[in-house]
Amino acid sequence: MNVQIINKSKHATPSYETEGAAGMDIRANINESIILKTLERVVVKTGLFIALPIGYEAQVRPRSGLAAKKGITVLNSPGTIDADYRGEIGVILVNLSNEDFHIKDGERIAQLVIAKHARLTWEVVGVLEETKRGESGFGSTGV
Repeated sequence: MNVQIINKSKHATPSYETEGAAGMDIRANINESIILKTLERVVVKTGLFIALPIGYEAQVRPRSGLAAKKGITVLNSPGTIDADYRGEIGVILVNLSNEDFHIKDGERIAQLVIAKHARLTWEVVGVLEETKRGESGFGSTGV
C-alpha cells in the first residue's frame, strides 16, 4: 500500500527495520533537547505529515525499549491519526520514571503502525443478546 508523506524533518523517512516489523520508528524533530521531568508530559513534533486512505488509521504507540528501560511512554496509547488529518504528527510523551529524561533531536520516540478499521452504524435496541459472560467485568474471565 502506498501512503503519501511529507517529511519536513532533518531525519530519514520512517521505515520498517525488519521484514516482520509491524511498526516504524518515528523520531523527534526538535531544535533543542527537551528535559522531561518525572510525571511531566510534552508533545514532541516529528516533522512528518501523512495522507492515509479512508478506512485506515495510523496508531502512535510506545517503543517497548524506551518504556522498559527509561519509563517513557506515549500518554494516549495508542494515539490515532485519522485518514482526514493533514497536520504534523506530534507524539505525547510522559515520563513515568523517577529520573529526568533528555529527548534529543533524532531520538526514536514512538512507533507508527498502520491499521485498517471499520465504521459502524448504531442500531438502538432495548435489550442486548445474552452471553455466558453477561455483565461480569474486569477480571471476570480468570487469571
